[in-house]
Amino acid sequence: MVAGARQFLYLSTYYLEYDAYGAELVTALVEAQRRGVAVHLLVDRFGQTLGGVLMREDVKATLAARLDDLLAAGATVEFYAPRHYLQRQLGGGQHVKIQVSEAGEALFGSSNITASSFERWHEYSVAVRGPIVSTLLASYDEIGGTVDDAHLRHLEENPAVQPADIARDVDLEYWFCNPNLHQGRRGPLWWRGRNVVTDRLVDLVDSARERLQITAFYFKPIPVLMDAVLRAARRGVRVEVYHSHREALDATDLAWIAAAASYDRLLASGVRIYEHRCGEHSKIVLVDAGPVAFGSYNFEDAAHDRLAEAMLATPDPGVVAHASSIFDELR
Repeated sequence: MVAGARQFLYLSTYYLEYDAYGAELVTALVEAQRRGVAVHLLVDRFGQTLGGVLMREDVKATLAARLDDLLAAGATVEFYAPRHYLQRQLGGGQHVKIQVSEAGEALFGSSNITASSFERWHEYSVAVRGPIVSTLLASYDEIGGTVDDAHLRHLEENPAVQPADIARDVDLEYWFCNPNLHQGRRGPLWWRGRNVVTDRLVDLVDSARERLQITAFYFKPIPVLMDAVLRAARRGVRVEVYHSHREALDATDLAWIAAAASYDRLLASGVRIYEHRCGEHSKIVLVDAGPVAFGSYNFEDAAHDRLAEAMLATPDPGVVAHASSIFDELR
C-alpha cells in the first residue's frame, strides 16, 4: 500500500521497532513523501517507550534520525499522549492499528511494526474497501492523529472498485472508544464511564449458546467481561481461550502471571485454555456460527480504561468461516 500510494497515506501503530521491518517501512514512507504523497504516521508515545526496551540506544537514535528525515521530507509524524498527567503516567494512549490510502483500501488489525508481529506472534489483520474506509480514517482523528478533511471527502466520493473475483458486500460494525477523551484529571482512577467496545463484547459473549472462541495476547479481562465469559461456560457453552505462553514475551512474565491468576476460576467453570509458546497477539471473538469480532482490543484493564481500541464485527458467513478455520488451526 505504501509503495502504491500516490496522494495520501495514513498509518497508526502502538509502537514501531527499528528492526528490518521498521527500517523498511520508514524508508518506504520517506520515499512516498518525497514523491508527493501526504504521509501521516501516528505512534503511541507510551507504547513507543515500552517498545524501546527492545532496542539498543544506538538503534533508538537511528530510528529518531530516520523519523527526522521523514519530517524533513514534509510528512506529519505524531506521537499520541492523552491530555491529563495521570493518564500519561498510568499508560494511557492509543492501541488502534489503521492504514489507509487514497486508493480506498484500509488495513485494520492487531499487528505492530516489529519482527515479533511478523515472525513470531499470531496476528490477524484484514483489508477492507467501501464506506468503512472513511469511517476508519475519521477515527484516526480521535486517537490523536491529524486528518485532512479533503482526504476524507476523497474517500467518501471515490470508493474503491471491488475486484471481480472478490466483489461482494459484507455488513460491518465498527466499535471504537478512546476512554482518554471521556476522563477528567484523575484519568482511569475511579473512572466509571462506559466503553462501547467493552459493552459490545459483553453483549456478544452473552449471546453465545453453543460455542465461544477467543484469542488474546494474555487473557485477563476486566471483571464485567470475565463475568460474561464465566456465565457462558456455566450455562453450557463450550468456551475456548487461546492466549500466549509465559515464554512468549521476552521482556517480562508479569502479564502471564496476571492471566494465570484467573486459571482456577476459568477451569472450574469449564473454560478450556490454550497457551501458545510463539505468542498469540490476535484479538478474535467468535460466537457460535457467527458473528465474529476482531481488531485491537486486548482482554485486559488497559483496553477498557486507558487505551483507545477498536473492533470490526460481522455476521457474514464467509468471514465467520475464515475465522472458524483459524481456530481449527490453533486447536
